[in-house]
Amino acid sequence: MFASKGKRLLQGLLVLLVISMVAAGCSSNTTEKSSAAGDAQAAKTLTMAWPRDIGPMNPHLYNPSQLLAQSMIYEPLVSYQDGKLVPALAESWTLSQDGKVYTFKIRSNVKFSDGTAFTAQLVKKNIDAVLHNKKLHTWLGMIPLIEKTEAVDDTTFRLTLTESYYPALYDLAVVRPVRFLGEAGFPEDGDTSKGIRSPIGTGPWVLSEYKKDESATFTPNPYYWGEKPKVDKVVVKVIPDAETRVLSFEKGDLDLIYGEGLISYDAYKELESTGKYVTKLSEPIATRNLVLNTMNAKLADLKVRQALSMGFNKEAMVEGVTLGLEEKADNILPPNLPYANIKVSPVKYDVEQANALLNEAGWKLPSGGGVREKDGQKLELELMYDKADLTMKSMAETLQAEWAGIGVNLKITGVELTVYIQRRKANEFDMNFYSTFGAPYDPHSFMTAVVQPGYGVSDTLAALPMKAEIDKKIKEGMATTDDKARTGLFGSVLTTLQEQSSILPISYIKQMAVYRDNVAEFKFPSNRDEYPLHGIEKK
Repeated sequence: MFASKGKRLLQGLLVLLVISMVAAGCSSNTTEKSSAAGDAQAAKTLTMAWPRDIGPMNPHLYNPSQLLAQSMIYEPLVSYQDGKLVPALAESWTLSQDGKVYTFKIRSNVKFSDGTAFTAQLVKKNIDAVLHNKKLHTWLGMIPLIEKTEAVDDTTFRLTLTESYYPALYDLAVVRPVRFLGEAGFPEDGDTSKGIRSPIGTGPWVLSEYKKDESATFTPNPYYWGEKPKVDKVVVKVIPDAETRVLSFEKGDLDLIYGEGLISYDAYKELESTGKYVTKLSEPIATRNLVLNTMNAKLADLKVRQALSMGFNKEAMVEGVTLGLEEKADNILPPNLPYANIKVSPVKYDVEQANALLNEAGWKLPSGGGVREKDGQKLELELMYDKADLTMKSMAETLQAEWAGIGVNLKITGVELTVYIQRRKANEFDMNFYSTFGAPYDPHSFMTAVVQPGYGVSDTLAALPMKAEIDKKIKEGMATTDDKARTGLFGSVLTTLQEQSSILPISYIKQMAVYRDNVAEFKFPSNRDEYPLHGIEKK
């Protein structure tokens, strides 16, 4: 009996052992599958950094909403790609003979991210919302010229201008403010200048998770009409400090660093030197200029402006600050842009001549040296810059040191971006760095900024004796249908501005990208402000 019991006990133990082994095997297999699934999911998530929160994502307003994120959610009627205007939400368009009436054929298969249809009526509603807040958008030359918006039917939208304006389609291609919010995103009164309910767009991405000042997670729009994203998720981490961004990338917390000024050129070179990562620089996209405010009595004097232009070694500064990764600029606009290839003599670095000009202007050095004086005033000026932009900061410090050598005391002030923009609009600065707009904006957007007050250029030029003539030439150039005439008019404006040393070209800006070798198909966008994720993959 005991033998029989022992036999049954042994059999029972064997069964338990088999069950344990099977369970363990299943558990191990499940863990492996779970791990593999996790790895696969991680492989489809692209993580990148941005220096500030993405903002409320209002398509019709500006900062604090970030262009990068706005362009992921919202789309234009017309897109700018590889130097050309191509169909986007409008599949085609026609222009009246007098150049005033644009008729757009709206794509019929487009839906917003909530599944509702994109129609000509919503095109009208969005543009009307922008026009309701028109004063804020006059920097975009087309906006003040809009006379009428019409939804002819569900798929036909007509835009009538008061006069012919050649850059109208280029203005429609920019990231903001003429992009399109779904009906459910509008506030009850339709006034988006006060805010929106939710960011509902037609773009390839949807804001699926948002932690203010921490991160924003984007997932593919299930209703997207165009080429689908090739990653399942994009996480934009808010990392204000540039060094922290680099450390996060090296630790593996980021797949991609992209943009202008997000990391120092030193850091870019160091990451490049490791051979572990892919590093890329775009072609020149815009010009970094230094704007001298002629409304400051000291800077109203042409000789002072010329002295400042000659009184620093631009080539050495650009080479030193950017490690040769930007190019010294001699033109306010990159010469490869339309109407911008003017012939100007580059300003040469000449400390002796700079000192002579300041002496002629009545600014004398004290016998013991130091800061120049005139009529009891010291030659002291302030240069304002965006504190988050490391290149601006380094260039400001270089100018401070070099101009001290010719008797100019330059105070450099780093401010938050919102303050920077506010002070620039109010014309409350002596000098600031001013980047031209780049494609698809220029040259017309730069010209508009020269004409229109309140955007950091026009007001600073007000003391120039030929300002009225400059404005007249710009307006004629915008309206004419004669390409040769426009070339002459815009060329004359750019030449005059450079001869007046009111806007000093510094360098041609490039975008930078650093990413891991498991990221594929990265391409710099043609539109300076677009997101760089079209077609991007993870291996």
